[in-house]
Amino acid sequence: MTRLLEKTVSFFSTAEAHPQRWLLAAIAAATVVCLPVGIWKNLPFVAGIPAAMLLAWLTLVDFRKVFFLMLAAIPVSIEVSIGSFGTDLPSEPLIWVLYLSAIVWFLKTGRRVVDGRFLRHQLTLLLFLHLFWMLFTVAVSQDAVVSVKFFIAKTWYVVVFYFLAGRLLDSEQNLRNLVWAFFLPLLSTVLWVLVRHASTGFAFDTVNFVMGPFYRNHVMYACVQAIFLPFLWYATYWYRRWSWRWWVLVLGIVTLLVGINFAYTRAAYVALVAAIGVYGCIRARLMKMVLVAAALVLTLLVGWVTSRDNFLLFAPDFQRAVTHKEFDNLLEATTKLEDISVMERVYRWVAAAYMIQDRPLAGFGPGCFYFFYTDYTVTSFQTYVSDNPERSGIHCY
Repeated sequence: MTRLLEKTVSFFSTAEAHPQRWLLAAIAAATVVCLPVGIWKNLPFVAGIPAAMLLAWLTLVDFRKVFFLMLAAIPVSIEVSIGSFGTDLPSEPLIWVLYLSAIVWFLKTGRRVVDGRFLRHQLTLLLFLHLFWMLFTVAVSQDAVVSVKFFIAKTWYVVVFYFLAGRLLDSEQNLRNLVWAFFLPLLSTVLWVLVRHASTGFAFDTVNFVMGPFYRNHVMYACVQAIFLPFLWYATYWYRRWSWRWWVLVLGIVTLLVGINFAYTRAAYVALVAAIGVYGCIRARLMKMVLVAAALVLTLLVGWVTSRDNFLLFAPDFQRAVTHKEFDNLLEATTKLEDISVMERVYRWVAAAYMIQDRPLAGFGPGCFYFFYTDYTVTSFQTYVSDNPERSGIHCY
């Protein structure tokens, strides 16, 4: 415990002669004044001024620490709406701070921090191509305001989670920092959800309710755990077997597997099974062959479905495509193409196929699917939720 406190103090410490050290006194004074006033007058923004000042100070001193702070904030962030503006607090404001800091840092330091091999990597080049083409589609978008907003949001995620991460996660120690920064908050939210879910007997029809306030739905909850599990598995090799850190990681893996199991999310189940197969393919050096085979099968499948209107064979029975209260019934309905979630996706995919035919080169613009897809839908695939009150997108695009 003493060592943990020392590390916590050192995280926020700075040299005696550091030019920003005087800000600590200002932050302390602001805390004494703003926190009581904010609570007394019920003004959360006033109460949050010391936290904003601390973040500004930490950004000036070493914004790398803000990066790991942002990672730790992701699992415990809460989605909030302020009028028509929606965001995730506290993670998204931290992303904005890092976005601006990264731009200033890259412009200021230039070639000294840019790795030419990273910029020439195939994934980086593909990402540049993707952003360039998206910028072109923004210019010819059917709703320029929506597309510009979408593109700006896209850039701050790309800059922070790819380019900045690619520079900051340049050593195994920083990778360890990433794993622990994300793991401990994630574990706390999974335990929170499991305790709440256990009080309902792990009922399938209460799964979305018990996710709150940290996750919008059970899909978000399950997929975050499924994506992070390989990191935890890899991290067990960092420490001596049976050591306390090893035990924490192993128990974390077991907890996340339990969380995924009771999230009742088919995509997460399939992803974990597929991950085992992909790992085997990588070890056997069969990945290229498998990717080529998968692309060929997918091309043939899409070709068959789209030729001679064969897709109409998959049209659901409107009366039978419903929401299910039991998970066993959901799995059975999925195999019979009667689950409303799956069939609503197909409803939108069919619309997207017709939209592609109408505007094959540039589409309708980034973020614009919702505003135009209803004119391209096929009523044979309509379900009870096709009115789309939550204004959601195409799914899996």
